[in-house]
Amino acid sequence: MVRTDGDTWDIVTSVGYTALAVAAARALDARLDPPLAHDDYAAQLVLSAGEPGLVASVTSGVMSDYVALNAQRVGVRTRFFDNFFADAAGAGVRQVVILAAGLDVRAYRLPWPAVTTVFELDQPQVLEFKDRVLRAAGAGPKAERVTVAADLRGDWPIALLEAGFDAQKPTAWALEGLLHYLPGTAQDLLFERLHELSPRGSRMAVELGPEPGELEEFATSVETIFDTSKDGGRPPYPRDLWFDDPRADSRTWLTEHGWTVTAADLMEAAASYGRPFRALPPILENVMRTKFFTAVRDR
Repeated sequence: MVRTDGDTWDIVTSVGYTALAVAAARALDARLDPPLAHDDYAAQLVLSAGEPGLVASVTSGVMSDYVALNAQRVGVRTRFFDNFFADAAGAGVRQVVILAAGLDVRAYRLPWPAVTTVFELDQPQVLEFKDRVLRAAGAGPKAERVTVAADLRGDWPIALLEAGFDAQKPTAWALEGLLHYLPGTAQDLLFERLHELSPRGSRMAVELGPEPGELEEFATSVETIFDTSKDGGRPPYPRDLWFDDPRADSRTWLTEHGWTVTAADLMEAAASYGRPFRALPPILENVMRTKFFTAVRDR
């Protein structure tokens, strides 16, 4: 599978499949001790999509070592972003944007303060699938939820503003499992646009993708989880979907533009959550230690 300019996807193809695989990992996180994701809808989303390998993974009751490790990784990452939103809410931020939201259901499961608006931006078929499943489950959001069908490689700020986003209000932005799938030029433009839309007091939590020199090793380390298809097909692999081109150092760029950037070590975070990692492949440990940060706009 080759990425092309303007390519699209539903929930069982291309980048959409990865959102489904992450939902499967959140569902499996519930079997770990202690669970960290607390996503009561993840399994239903996977079952409703009907992708054979991921359905089998969620329903079998058995996890290989790698599948369990991936569930642990996703659970730790989920808790990191959950805590980011809690901190933002504690600081008075009442406008949230989840970019490339996929099957994220934080609008339904986190205890949002009153008058919080959560914008979810993603491909239209992904959002339509999620909405259909959650409606059938009788789920109701705990904040005002606004979906925005848009492509992050296009003029997505216009769609966000037309959906009611207020560029004068401090905003909490989440970039979780996203930047891997953008070309370098699109990633650089993304941070420029976030800056333009963010007044003082805005915040972001970011997961960076692998650097160009890291891509092959990183992809090899995580692809086993995608070897789950039971119908003779081959699901998309990360190396098919990620971009391996140069991009600016976003942490340096943000610092130069008035943001205070704070690195986050998710190996240490996992221990603080009561579920420390055992031995990780070196490239994955590097990812968990060095690829996450938060930032607050001070000026």
